[in-house]
Amino acid sequence: MPKSSYTRAEMEKLAGLSPFELKGEFIRLAEHHHDDQQTRSALLMLNAGRGNPNWIATGPREAFYALGHFSLAESRRVWTADNLGGMPARDGIAERFRAFVKAHPDLPGIDLLDRSVRSGVERFGFDPDAWVHELTDGITGDNYPVPDRILAHTEQVARAYLHDELFDGRPADAELKLFATEGGTAAMCYIFDSLIANGVLRKGDRIALMVPIFTPYIEIPALDEYRFEVELIHADLFVEAGVREWRYPADQVAKLSDPSIRLVCLVNPSNPPSLALSDRVRDQIKGIVEKDNPDLLIVTDDVYGTFVNGFRTIAADLPRNTLLVYSYSKHYGATGWRLGLIGLHDDNVVDDLITRLPEDERARLRARYATLSLRPEGIRFIDRLVADSRRVALNHTAGLGLPQQVQLALFSLFAMQDEGKAYKAKVQQIVRTRLELLVEGAGMKIADDPKRAGYYLELDLLAEAERVYGAEFAAHLESTYEPIDPLFRLAEHASVVLLNGGGFDGPAWSVRVSLANLDDLDYLKIGHHLHTVFGEYHDEWKSGT
Repeated sequence: MPKSSYTRAEMEKLAGLSPFELKGEFIRLAEHHHDDQQTRSALLMLNAGRGNPNWIATGPREAFYALGHFSLAESRRVWTADNLGGMPARDGIAERFRAFVKAHPDLPGIDLLDRSVRSGVERFGFDPDAWVHELTDGITGDNYPVPDRILAHTEQVARAYLHDELFDGRPADAELKLFATEGGTAAMCYIFDSLIANGVLRKGDRIALMVPIFTPYIEIPALDEYRFEVELIHADLFVEAGVREWRYPADQVAKLSDPSIRLVCLVNPSNPPSLALSDRVRDQIKGIVEKDNPDLLIVTDDVYGTFVNGFRTIAADLPRNTLLVYSYSKHYGATGWRLGLIGLHDDNVVDDLITRLPEDERARLRARYATLSLRPEGIRFIDRLVADSRRVALNHTAGLGLPQQVQLALFSLFAMQDEGKAYKAKVQQIVRTRLELLVEGAGMKIADDPKRAGYYLELDLLAEAERVYGAEFAAHLESTYEPIDPLFRLAEHASVVLLNGGGFDGPAWSVRVSLANLDDLDYLKIGHHLHTVFGEYHDEWKSGT
């Protein structure tokens, strides 16, 4: 594999881009190489830079489409004309649904839909007419969301789903309130904006990031409206020489003891290392909050939690301090649906901090939310998030689209059934198989960790160079090449696209491989290409070129 045509100066300049923007340059190189090679080989571009999975959950989608047929029948029952229907009526709708199920036994998804509806009545005690009407009117999309934060039955279903999947199977706590958002992306934006708007955080405050971490958590705090002072908590432990553990040492976590750090953000399981937080670190953070920094706010993004069996979110241990972010996108192959949740316990530090603000600040907030309530000071932060998401003035039209909320509910109910549990095991196995193939092809060594989600893999190439060829070779790489040089070589000469781990505040010479979006054997090929690049660097070093 030849050297890259890019100079060190050009690479150094491009390295300042977000990894997801730099990826565009790699894709351009890979596509150009692919076009040049097409007449000579069947080489395909292998883009392992994307986190979008190449699987989808079909069952709950079929149930959604089956519900759509019922909702249209209900609409036509109220008002029948060419392409014109009425709003589904509530009275007697559960009985009409049962009749519809019996009349359409061969409709794809009808059986799962029927069991999902029945589980709402049996597990949650829902009134049948109220429950079926929420689903039917919701999928019709003929109303604004009421309540605007999340539909009432859907909140109970989603809360139980989170407790099953993220709270290590604990019973659902009704005091965990949820706000349905346009994916985890919107959740991030809403949280930062509302914390600033409510004076809980101020421009220039100190926050901490547990790194490596998904790049928006790095880039948002640097924006002009925040300009937070950022303390990095590095996962820099090694299992052995040259093999990163991607775990946080106690002295790094101890930085959170400083009360001047107002907030800490983490992705759990991490992105890119893809490891669930260890019990040791969870316990250490819990101790820090109890003894040293009781007002510490925690934002935990747990989108990959379903890929680790027995996963336990830090929100389960520190409910008062934690804002929970979850997205259905990765587990269900639903990035296009934009389905996310923000969870906050009724008894929480954010509301306490607001009540402790100086009077002039509380007066400002009373004026901000005065159009929403005669007692605006009584509006909880979870509901302020909703209002702020629509600039307060449009609070009456706030909320996630109702068809989206219905799909969210059906995804959640699917997970509670046998098919959903089998699906979960299957997608976990998919990423583990790909991980094994990648490591086999690369001939590299990674830590054996039972809490590995395996959705991504972060490889420290410099540490691997030292492990295989020694410290002198690793020093040569570091002094001779830019850290992203291997990525340019892979894109330019092998049509392989990976992301630079340094852009996630990981080691500069690390790379992120998504194990979600390519065919299994493609990861064996990517591993071989990584191995080839390493061999060529070693050959260049030996030959002095």
